[in-house]
Amino acid sequence: IVIMLYDATPMHRDNFISLVKQGIYDSLLFHRVIQGFMIQGGDPQSKYADSAAMLGNGEVPGVDMVPAEFKPALFHKKGALAAARTDNPEKASSNCQFYIVQGRPYSDVELNQVECNIRSNNPEFTYTDAQRKAYKTIGGVPFLDQNYTVFGEVVKGLNVIDKIAAVEKDGNDRPLKNVRFKIKMLN
Repeated sequence: IVIMLYDATPMHRDNFISLVKQGIYDSLLFHRVIQGFMIQGGDPQSKYADSAAMLGNGEVPGVDMVPAEFKPALFHKKGALAAARTDNPEKASSNCQFYIVQGRPYSDVELNQVECNIRSNNPEFTYTDAQRKAYKTIGGVPFLDQNYTVFGEVVKGLNVIDKIAAVEKDGNDRPLKNVRFKIKMLN
């Protein structure tokens, strides 16, 4: 998978680059996969985790959560890279955990409902024609828009997301067979 990070979300971009350069992500797991939704990784505790260990609560020690950087132009289409987070009131992001959207196609009726829900907190919000087209064709998870920070997107390897999302998993959505990753900078 090749991912492009967005300059419009500099705090998330810079945090991600810093963790990559430190080797934090080397040999971690996609510890939570939900077909038709997303694949999640980045928990530092996953590197040496026992197959029965509960994952998803790990953070990098000494690194703060990343303040939310919601941008209306950045949305949860298939292939979007976004930051996981706890249920904190500021909607600040995990300092290391992320997910890549798989999602599904949405109809105009469904998108209208999601748009209406988002407007309850952000009255100016509206989907562009290009965003609607993306959601209707390649799909995504629009109900996460303006709630989780999108800070990049897959530019090569969308099919790999589908393969990872389809693996066998346990009742906690953890793959039965470890799916490890390594992230490196291309330039």
